[in-house]
Amino acid sequence: MRKTDDIIDSLVGELKPVPRHALARRFVAGVLPALAVSLVLMLAILGLRIDMAEALMLPVFWIKSAYNALLAIAAFLAAYHLARPDGSRGRFFQVAAAIVAIMTVVAVSQLMMSPAETYRSLIIGSSALHCPLLIFLFALPVLVGNVWVLRRGAPTDLRLTGFIAGIAAGAAGAWVYSWFCTENGMPFVLIWYSLGILLTGILGSLLGPRLLRW
Repeated sequence: MRKTDDIIDSLVGELKPVPRHALARRFVAGVLPALAVSLVLMLAILGLRIDMAEALMLPVFWIKSAYNALLAIAAFLAAYHLARPDGSRGRFFQVAAAIVAIMTVVAVSQLMMSPAETYRSLIIGSSALHCPLLIFLFALPVLVGNVWVLRRGAPTDLRLTGFIAGIAAGAAGAWVYSWFCTENGMPFVLIWYSLGILLTGILGSLLGPRLLRW
């Protein structure tokens, strides 16, 4: 019995308590630089939208930005909690569903108030084919940052954690892309932005069990 106690003491003797806000600081250290990389990529590859001064005066621009930002914040908070062994997703899916539902109401309202001949422009726009792929591209640095943070945590549901980390990265990438995108159709944002975010979430769910194992 004494030998067992000695072994346990030797294993835990050098352990030090983890600072209270260590995980939060890791998220800041991992996510903010990654988001900066995404912004630099966007500026280098695409640049800001050419009518930015006018766009800043449009409610639709800020609705588009808020949609992506709110999804990203909700997902980052859920990923933060899932990084702990006893963590859970909380109300993430309910909150995300509410954000999407509000955006759906906005999109439908815009269609109802617009002439029928503008429907195609509001839904398809001129960039539907490459919008989700560009969002996916700008999300990758943030996804890498999320994985770096979560590998230093102790998540237990690796697939779910990876999925939500991917959604957070995708929404952050969509927010970055929105500063270039000239589409003002809310149905366009609801469909094609959400597709780009979902693609990143799927990638995160595939990577989670492989990269977040501890």
